[in-house]
Amino acid sequence: MLARMKTIGTAMNTESNTGLYRLLAWASPAFPTGAFSYSHGLEAATADGAVQDRATLEAWIAALVIRGSGRIDADILRDAWRAAAASDDAGLAEVNRRGLAYRATAELALESGQQGAAFTAAYNVAWAAPHPNPLPAGGERERAGATQIPRHVYGEREGPSPQGWEGEGNCHAAAFGAAAARAGISLPETLTAYLQSFAANLMSAGLRLGIVGQTDGQRILAALEPMVAAAVEAAMARGPEDFGAAAFAADLASMAHETQYTRLFRS
Repeated sequence: MLARMKTIGTAMNTESNTGLYRLLAWASPAFPTGAFSYSHGLEAATADGAVQDRATLEAWIAALVIRGSGRIDADILRDAWRAAAASDDAGLAEVNRRGLAYRATAELALESGQQGAAFTAAYNVAWAAPHPNPLPAGGERERAGATQIPRHVYGEREGPSPQGWEGEGNCHAAAFGAAAARAGISLPETLTAYLQSFAANLMSAGLRLGIVGQTDGQRILAALEPMVAAAVEAAMARGPEDFGAAAFAADLASMAHETQYTRLFRS
């Protein structure tokens, strides 16, 4: 009896560790989504003086996680996870469309769509094998990069279209949630990993902009831990009628970044 219980416990721990391993990989800066090249408007806020030290950077990131794009992404990820868990392909496609549409600026739309395309490509090549259903990657033209981003999305520049559901593109949060559901990873853990990664990337952008150093960056992440936990709890309890965000300063900073003369980041 004890031997059987030990075997069951070992199997459960192995399954749990497998899910944790995948979350750590997918949320890691080493996962090739290109997240390092985006600042989510922080570069413009820094140039304007709105963010200039540890306190203002921490407040900026916290606002985005709780009231801004982090809130939007949390709801999109939650709904994508639930749709994928229920094998509801039509529902998943609808969630993905909503995630692509609810972006306040052209650069934020580009950021989510291109990271979603990169996540999907890497997932399908390296991680989909253990699971029967890879993430949708559009038609042959999308996979070949034959379609183009419309000019209005990024000024006069054009580039490969994000791959995605029915060739529409992939919202990063939707792709992340669907992958986690298909791997059997719990929704709260998935939300926590995604939002921590979101906050950590913004902190890293602040570090590269010279706002803080390494130690203060870690202090910021430590201070944000309860806020991320609260954001996860809120997303789990929130109804569809509460979908939306209110981070106008960040949206204005993103708009200003589109015409900023010198910049390190794509958003």
